[in-house]
Amino acid sequence: MARLLILSNVHVEPKSSAAGRRMLQLMRAFLAKGYQITYATTAGESVYAHDLSSEGIANAKVEVNDTGFDAWVQQIDPTLVLFDRFMVEEQFGWRVRIHCPSAIRILDTEDLHCLRYAREAAVKERRSFVEEDLYRDIAFREIASILRCDLSLMISSYEMALLQRVFSVDASLLHYMPFLEDPNSDASKQSWLSFEQRAHFISIGNFMHAPNLDAVKQLKEVVWPKIRARLPKVELHVYGAYPTQQVLEWNDPMHGFLVKGRAEEAEAVIGQARVMLAPLRFGAGLKGKLVDAMRCGTPSVTSTIGAEGMLLGKDWPGRVEDEEDAFVHAAVDLYSEEARWNDVQMHCTDLINGAFNGKGHVLLFWNRMDHLMAELEQHRRANFMGGMLWHHSTRSTEYMSKWIEAKNKGQR
Repeated sequence: MARLLILSNVHVEPKSSAAGRRMLQLMRAFLAKGYQITYATTAGESVYAHDLSSEGIANAKVEVNDTGFDAWVQQIDPTLVLFDRFMVEEQFGWRVRIHCPSAIRILDTEDLHCLRYAREAAVKERRSFVEEDLYRDIAFREIASILRCDLSLMISSYEMALLQRVFSVDASLLHYMPFLEDPNSDASKQSWLSFEQRAHFISIGNFMHAPNLDAVKQLKEVVWPKIRARLPKVELHVYGAYPTQQVLEWNDPMHGFLVKGRAEEAEAVIGQARVMLAPLRFGAGLKGKLVDAMRCGTPSVTSTIGAEGMLLGKDWPGRVEDEEDAFVHAAVDLYSEEARWNDVQMHCTDLINGAFNGKGHVLLFWNRMDHLMAELEQHRRANFMGGMLWHHSTRSTEYMSKWIEAKNKGQR
């Protein structure tokens, strides 16, 4: 039986974040192919973790800088190892390569971290992002991780193109794997509430993710006061896992800014709202909240960064605006004009069924994997830069890890 080992530094929380939902989608794709899966994490306990045993997936706890991992991973003897984000590959990649040399090593980037952090820095410095901002330490680490792996899963077509254009990453090392959604069927669309049955705006997103926290701050301080002035009876309902004390203190019923906290079922609250607001000023990857809105038939107003990598020639189900007053105007118009709202709602289905068709993307992935498995040695020989990184930089990571482990043992 083929075996998949997933190494991560978080638990799978599909009700807390889009990343958790995406990981569950990936695991179910492997289960459907007959893989035996072990999900191993360095994270502590989480009350919101998905019950992986109910999916037939084994759970394991692993430690960084622990030689016990070496014998354990040999016993697992994985066919494939998937690293959940590049930091995990840095910690465990060299051990996997030494002790399971025939295992295919896959990096799930989730989003391009160097892009997200560079954009965040530009926002904090009150200036426009330029590609030169990408050349930071985190980019060198992240690109090195991509080069060391046999394949990296990219959730955004924009980021795939950026890696090839800016960092000269070969296309043979990248595979486009967005959200894997079921189609919006006629039956699912019939369950959508109508314009008149819906009320209020909604914002949703995990508050441990900096772009989401920044977007809600923008809503609180800049955008919502202008919308509320034009729609004085309308409310904004703000949902998100792990709200900070600052976010909770933003709750202001008098002015219709209601902080609701965690949503147990995101689609239930999104499906009752008339419009989603997502004024994202920085970020990367795909925005799960906007995909959830499409699944619920809820039009959205977002920024260029919010819609990035998602349009793919399709019309946006709402409006995309970056300028503050234009964003406010779009939100008010979409909330107030039923004919316009009904028209853009139809684009939700176009995007879900076209750009994020799960069955189609899974089929393309397995075709790619069949080819990779058949020609793994040739593939690795062609990746000279990756081989050179293994020869040089990873040795320092290995020796540092062994030094830390020895130091920790000496302190016990």
